[in-house]
Amino acid sequence: MGEFSFAHLAAGLGAGIVALGAGFGIGKIASAAMDAIGRQPEAAADVRGSMIIAAALIEGVALFGEVICVLLALK
Repeated sequence: MGEFSFAHLAAGLGAGIVALGAGFGIGKIASAAMDAIGRQPEAAADVRGSMIIAAALIEGVALFGEVICVLLALK
C-alpha cells in the first residue's frame, strides 16, 4: 500500500458520510414541512420558505465537507 492510501480511503469515506448526512437532513426537513402543511394548509408559503432556507444551509455545509474531503484526497 502506498503512503497516501489510507488518506484517500478516509477522504472517500468522509465524502460519503457527508452526502448521507445531508440527504437524511433534507429528508427530515421535507417530512416535517409536509406534515406541517398538511396540518395547517394556510401556512404553506411560510413553511415552504423556511424549508428552502434550512435545506440551503444544509447543502452549504455538505458542500464545505465535500470540498474538505477532496482537498484531503489531493494533498
